[in-house]
Amino acid sequence: MALHPGRGPLGPMAKARLAIEVLLAYVRVRWSFAGREIEDAVVRIRTSRPVRPPSQAARDDEVVGQRLGYAVRRTLHPLPTDSRCLMSSLTLTALLARRGIDSSLVIGVRPGPSFEAHAWVERDGVPLTWTGDGTFERLKVL
Repeated sequence: MALHPGRGPLGPMAKARLAIEVLLAYVRVRWSFAGREIEDAVVRIRTSRPVRPPSQAARDDEVVGQRLGYAVRRTLHPLPTDSRCLMSSLTLTALLARRGIDSSLVIGVRPGPSFEAHAWVERDGVPLTWTGDGTFERLKVL
């Protein structure tokens, strides 16, 4: 399913198809991640056959990535799924790879007495999903 920048909101059928695509990607991510190191899971997630060739318009890909990130959050959050930042980011990575859009999965940490970790997706250094308040130190970029 394509998300075209500048075409306005999706209709009900397009939203339903996108929600199904998000759920299928989530299932594939869970299966790819089971018992594997995160690096191996990311490689496996990105090996799906793209539904379209890579875009020449990086700005369009950024907008599509942000819209897909929103769709992932809206779809997974209300369901009894693991919708935490890592699983959501891996699901978004799978959807972007399917569209031939390059992205980076970033895992950051906030050291200190109340250690925290956060994962997000970027394209060319631009966050496609919420990245916290900016106080996370980059630990790993995949």
